[in-house]
Amino acid sequence: MSDNVGIVIVSHSADVARGTADMVRQMVGDEVPLAWCGGDPGGGLGTNVESILKAIDSAWSERGVAILVDLGGAETNSEMAIEMQPAERQGRIVVCNAPIVEGAVMAATEASGGATLDQVKRTAEELSPG
Repeated sequence: MSDNVGIVIVSHSADVARGTADMVRQMVGDEVPLAWCGGDPGGGLGTNVESILKAIDSAWSERGVAILVDLGGAETNSEMAIEMQPAERQGRIVVCNAPIVEGAVMAATEASGGATLDQVKRTAEELSPG
């Protein structure tokens, strides 16, 4: 079990999610619990709540989990997955309003230094325009 905030990457494309996770892993190593999911079960574009639930479980840390998403549907499904979590976990999972690749890299970099969930979210969201 890691002492660092976990990162989940949710994309409509499995290739984008996997590639983003690969970048994060190459930049921060294994210091941060990391999981990704993308695409629909049939191999096309999309997201689904079940995959997001599994990714959250895989990246779970008692310090919390920050989720990075690419499009609105990924955000909606991530929010649904958070609502399906046990009450004690719900407050320790956030969706970051940030670009998926840059946000994931910056969030993981911040998390690897022992930052809190709020600090990780803030760092990722500093990249968001406006």
